[in-house]
Amino acid sequence: MVRHPSDEPLTPYGNRPMVTPIVNSVNYEYVDFDVLRQITNGEIDGYTYHRDDNPTVRKVEKDIAHMEQAKDCVICTTGMAACTMVYLTYLKAGDNLLTFHDVYGAHYKVCLMLERFGVGVTWINADEWRNAGDYVKPETRMIFLETPSNPLCKIVSIPHMKAVAEKAGAMLVVDNTFATPYHQHPLALGADLVIHSATKALGGHNDLMAGAIAGSKEHYDKLWFTRQAIGTTLDAYSASLLERGLKTFHLRAKRMAANAMAIAQYLHKHPKVARVRYPGLEDSTDRDVAGAQMQHGFGGMMAFDVGKTQKHAERFINSLKVMYHAVSLGATETLVCMPYLTTMLYMPPERRTTFGVRTNTVRLSAGVEEPDALLGDLEQALEAI
Repeated sequence: MVRHPSDEPLTPYGNRPMVTPIVNSVNYEYVDFDVLRQITNGEIDGYTYHRDDNPTVRKVEKDIAHMEQAKDCVICTTGMAACTMVYLTYLKAGDNLLTFHDVYGAHYKVCLMLERFGVGVTWINADEWRNAGDYVKPETRMIFLETPSNPLCKIVSIPHMKAVAEKAGAMLVVDNTFATPYHQHPLALGADLVIHSATKALGGHNDLMAGAIAGSKEHYDKLWFTRQAIGTTLDAYSASLLERGLKTFHLRAKRMAANAMAIAQYLHKHPKVARVRYPGLEDSTDRDVAGAQMQHGFGGMMAFDVGKTQKHAERFINSLKVMYHAVSLGATETLVCMPYLTTMLYMPPERRTTFGVRTNTVRLSAGVEEPDALLGDLEQALEAI
């Protein structure tokens, strides 16, 4: 993690704590009315009430902004809270949201809520990103995408979608959770906002939930207003855990990408695996686009089909001894799950398979274990089906 100037105050002796203190205070005493005025006018970084701001949270916001090459960042309680905050801030009744089927399944529920509030939602398959302009409507105000997508790791060209958004007069919002800032910087590629479920690789240890939205100072001000209004400010303890995770993030991301490549190459050759979705494979249809906008590898996520039936995939997962059958991703442990039964459970059965997910599709999040242990685990589990 690259060091950068911090606005955290020094101790009276001029030294700085290596770990940002956990400030649990809900409210703060004012020194005088002039300080109160400066804080409320936004002239200084000051604190009045936790729902407004917190010094532990603020430190982590600046860390993530620096990682994403953003001017500032708003942290909130979960990744889905971050997405919802963006929608509440920038969309209104009569607007249209253009998004992809290939996004985290919980988005289906949020989009149902948006439609109840009068926001139209247009869904397209991520394989059709080159023709996304054909789906834009006069009232389209936002384009939201994931790349790589969840769970099939489809790649969408961010610069291409920026051109589509600019022509439509719409915002481009990119969820960077799968790629992480180690591999991809959406803001530098043209996105207006970048979103993270910081629960995942940024935190990295399965022990916190948080969301992050990074962008310009103007966007920060608008999103801060939404967070303050609806009360989605992260607690100080979770922010401290997130700061700890960020300190090892680059090491973990590098190892996860290396493990993922080794796993994908192994699975690609295995006769009991019908399809492997990983953009780093040489024959991946997404390799060129991914290579143009990703760096340091292709991330730690992949999807693959085991055997021919759902039972085959279930038997494979039940036979694993090193990897864990669990949802979430980006952790130190390698995690596997079946999207049809987990991350996409929010969607009607007929919608779960329309864009490429199958009943025997397995999503894998590579951890930081020894690669030989992971490959050996795959080998013995695949022998069981």
